[in-house]
Amino acid sequence: MSNKVLEYIKSNITYLDGGMGTLLQAEGLAPGERPERWNITHADKVTAIHKAYFEAGSNVVSANTFGANILKFEREELREIIAAAIGNVRAAMKASEGGQKKFVALDVGPTGKLLAPLGDLDFEDAVRVFAETVRIGAECGADLVIIETMNDAYETKAALLAAKESCGLPVFVMNAYGGDGKLMTGATPEAMVALLEGMGADAIGLNCSLGPRDLEGVVERLLASASVPVIVKPNAGLPRSENGKTVFDVPPADFASAMADFVRSGARIVGGCCGTTPEYIKALKKATEGLLPLPLTDKNITAVSSYSRAVIFGDEPVLIGERINPTGKKRFKQALAENDIDYILREGISQEEKGVHILDVNVGMPEIDEGEMLERVMRELQTVTDLPLQIDTGDAVAMERALRRYNGKALINSVNGKEESMKAIFPLMKKYGGVCVALTLDERGIPDSAAERVAIAERILERAAEYGIDKKNIIFDTLAMTVSSDTGAAKTTLAALDDIKHRLGCHTSLGVSNISFGLPNRDAVNSTFFACALERGLSAAIMNPYSADMMRTYYTYRVLHGMDENCGDYIAKAGEFAPASVSNASAAPVESKANGLGDAIVKGMKSSAAELTGKLLSDGKKPLDIVQSDIIPALDTVGKGFENKTVYLPQLLTAAEAAKEAFEVIKSRLSDEKNETKQGCRVVIATVKGDIHDIGKNIVKLLLENYGFLVTDLGKDVPPEKIVEETLKTKAPLVALSALMTTTVPAMEETIKQLREKAPFCKIMVGGAVLTEEYAARIGADAYGKDAMEAVRYAENVQRMEL
Repeated sequence: MSNKVLEYIKSNITYLDGGMGTLLQAEGLAPGERPERWNITHADKVTAIHKAYFEAGSNVVSANTFGANILKFEREELREIIAAAIGNVRAAMKASEGGQKKFVALDVGPTGKLLAPLGDLDFEDAVRVFAETVRIGAECGADLVIIETMNDAYETKAALLAAKESCGLPVFVMNAYGGDGKLMTGATPEAMVALLEGMGADAIGLNCSLGPRDLEGVVERLLASASVPVIVKPNAGLPRSENGKTVFDVPPADFASAMADFVRSGARIVGGCCGTTPEYIKALKKATEGLLPLPLTDKNITAVSSYSRAVIFGDEPVLIGERINPTGKKRFKQALAENDIDYILREGISQEEKGVHILDVNVGMPEIDEGEMLERVMRELQTVTDLPLQIDTGDAVAMERALRRYNGKALINSVNGKEESMKAIFPLMKKYGGVCVALTLDERGIPDSAAERVAIAERILERAAEYGIDKKNIIFDTLAMTVSSDTGAAKTTLAALDDIKHRLGCHTSLGVSNISFGLPNRDAVNSTFFACALERGLSAAIMNPYSADMMRTYYTYRVLHGMDENCGDYIAKAGEFAPASVSNASAAPVESKANGLGDAIVKGMKSSAAELTGKLLSDGKKPLDIVQSDIIPALDTVGKGFENKTVYLPQLLTAAEAAKEAFEVIKSRLSDEKNETKQGCRVVIATVKGDIHDIGKNIVKLLLENYGFLVTDLGKDVPPEKIVEETLKTKAPLVALSALMTTTVPAMEETIKQLREKAPFCKIMVGGAVLTEEYAARIGADAYGKDAMEAVRYAENVQRMEL
């Protein structure tokens, strides 16, 4: 049946179902009651909803398993719930009228937790959570797996990896994009397509968040990037409360009209999310009657990604910073030997500031555990920079360890024409995704002629195809050899590069500085060779971004080839281009340092923040002065960036963690002066009854604490009575309530009602994915916290009112 799903979507518009939570509420699901248990206790009602969707025209109906995982249910109950859920869809399928193809999907939603290092759920633990659900679902007869409402790239990767490792079913993946066109943790549609296509998702798209018209830009970008079928499953607009019920502002006819436009643009798999009903699916199907799916086309995009951004090869030359590599770098070797991770992080930040697009990461030294260090450096770098990384190692075990945990689609350095190299690397590429740098050498070594190097490239492409790897994911390095020992070396490299680029149609990369070993004024040689390679079609260069000559060549090339509108980038950078060096040494950086405590916090450098705080205290600076002049302004800088959408959640959280480290130093060094530091008012915070998602709550808590507020965190699934009790006990002037699911908003409304009756002195702020400012006002809240920084700003207002 799973093969039939893939066959069906090849040539048909495929209709999913609509919302489930609001329909269960209408059937009597109580606030705080877990909808998944209704698969057993109210199987008839759940089955009736599934049947209604099939009869409205759905091809794929999802089992009521969105929150079914081992974090919420004991293993035996989990199995019972999933078996009943899939059985309910099967029963509905048999009972429903309509001759369309029908399939049952296992529905997999997010865990409700942030993954480390931003949260407390380890990546492998997340994989295990998802794997348990998927294994049971496959055993119970699901035809496919639908992963949906994911708002973080890393958790999406964990879920997809778990599905791929635990079953052979097709996997559809949908992410929840915000009004800015990005995920909560900052990922763009292009970054998600790179990651998910690389890992083998069978269809990619979006669900939840907003109404269809509000997601037009995201749909357009997905269709432009994806070579697999695109899914569109939006909400029926935004929710509001009307006569005590949750209603949505986009009616079926308007929803269907917008969705029909998406189908005409190329969307192949369509349905509805929150607020949609069988009526919406019926209208959608009617509006798209007679429309044929547009042909699927391979977009032929070569892309790598980080957790938030994609780098595309081909539009402009890509710069890969080479400085995180011990070869020829005494200070870097020392940092590796001494576990001086902060030095490495500063090197990464500094190269980003110089303008590279990708960071090469190589930590290979005989005296260290390369796999452990590579994973650690990669993980730590991804907390301070959102540049994609090139994983650079000759150790296949270390490579897999890094690729498995990498948050994005990595550049892999490298594979070559040796059979053992291809056997080691290509399976990793196929499983984890990635773009691989392929060296044109084999068992016989590096060929002397360009033709022989090209022949190796052709063999590598043939073997890659046998593993199901497309040539767009192979970048060839034709190997720059030193001209001091062979004056024809550059010509051979460039000739091979030209042929691979223009005849084979593949992208190319070079380690540029290899060309000049043994010569004086190496930067002049490197930059001239770089210019020659660019003219022959070089796609990417592993290079030293501190070399003024190299950067001058890059920016000049962009100007001369019409890649720099109004010469703006060249003019902005021209002052950095020092006169060409005449020294014998290649350009080397001055070690980059955090420019004071505030800078360390902004960049999320925890160790530096702690160290600099200790130094300020030792130098006699008062704790309150440090808080007011360094810590709070740094947090404000990041906070304003977050509000202006120039900074995203990971940077916000890493800055908060760095500030936390600074606060810890202040506390531990001056515990006897605690009273000197002014503290904010007390805040009670909780996720309301029935809701076990605490991502948003934990982010708000962290930010409030870093701004000095005294936060009492009651956790998740908290009944109204407990929140009222704690508010009265602490006399907190502010209560912050979180709810992620539509089904738990009534519990939030009840909590507000009880607070108004028993603790009228407090202000109430609410937040969560299902809320809007209007909706918050309707249920009686004083404020709506759209995000963590808005929550902080409102808390500051409450604090001022208290003074």
